Amino acid sequence: MIYTLLITLLIEGVVVLVYSAIRKRPAGDLLRVSVIINVFTQIILWIALEIFFRYYLTTLIAAEILIWLVESFLIHRLSKERLSLSNAVFLSLCMNLASFGIGWFLPV
Repeated sequence: MIYTLLITLLIEGVVVLVYSAIRKRPAGDLLRVSVIINVFTQIILWIALEIFFRYYLTTLIAAEILIWLVESFLIHRLSKERLSLSNAVFLSLCMNLASFGIGWFLPV
């Protein structure tokens, strides 16, 4: 579980760095917020997958959608950069698609 968290943090951290570079914004605060949020949401994901293991794929997809929405809101609210909600939704979507897509193919 710690391994998957580290992989998620690495992948999503790269997305935050790319986003910050493109938008010409400092990345430090967004990285900090991303790490805090990911620790929280990964724990929720692990618990959901343990409870509903018989419905793994359905649970995974539903949880990822919920995580995307929660992370979007929290990035919007917690970031000192004060990302608009639409920018936070976009950033969170990119982060989660990258980590989900790459993670799907990793032997974890």
